[in-house]
This record gives sequence, C-alpha cells and structure tokens, in this order.
Amino acid sequence: MSLPLVLVLCTANACRSQMAEAILRQALNGRARVVSAGTRPQPRVATHALEALRLAGLPTRDLRSKDVRLFLDQPIDLLVSVCDEARSDCPAFPRPVRRLHMPFRSPQGEPLESFVAVREDIRQRLVPAVREALGLERDEGEA
Repeated sequence: MSLPLVLVLCTANACRSQMAEAILRQALNGRARVVSAGTRPQPRVATHALEALRLAGLPTRDLRSKDVRLFLDQPIDLLVSVCDEARSDCPAFPRPVRRLHMPFRSPQGEPLESFVAVREDIRQRLVPAVREALGLERDEGEA
C-alpha cells in the first residue's frame, strides 16, 4: 500500500508552505509523503525560511518552489492550504481531494525572528491537524 500524499499549498511557495513541508516530513516520520507548491510560485525559497528551518535542525536541501499544476494528476490524499489566497486560487483537481485550510501569517519582508515564530506556529497547530486528518497516531516516545 502506498503512503498518503500531502500537498501543502501557498501562493508563492517560498515561505510558509516550504516550512510546513519540512516540518511535516519530519513529524510524520515516513508515514506520508509531503510536498509543497504555489499558485504563483516565486523563483526561490525565502532565505529566512531556510534559515529558520536550519535553526530547528530540519533539512532544507531538497526544498524548491514548485507550481501546483505539477501535482494536478497526482493522487493527493490531503490538500493543506496555508494562506487564504491560495485557498481561493487553488485550481480544480481532476479527482476529489480532501482539504484542510489552516492559514498562517506571512513573515515575508520581516526579520528572521518572525520566520521562527511562524515555524513554531506551524509545528504547534498544523502537525496535529494533519495527523488527525490522515488518521495517524503519534510515534511512541514522541513528545
């Protein structure tokens, strides 16, 4: 049986969705595949987003901005929109997709500390919501 696929969607796919992708990959510990995309992706991931992830010990090497259209034919099990604009601009998928909307404040243009705060907000609110949506229990020994 294949792992469930989670698509995290934002407008630019440069900050919040990238941080959510890295955080969910670690938190779900191989029990789901996690990717992110944007409705209007920027050319690269925000430097402060990458630094905020590195400060938390999260890998960033594979993170890059992607267009949501790359995933239209993928069997998405859960679409997570992390900003209101992406929720309203999300294209129609050819098959039904379960959705979860959880917006986070954009730290773009702000200091690193703002990115760290959003990273922690994503960790605290989004991880449990995605686990619940996928029916995944926490790993034993996990805090």
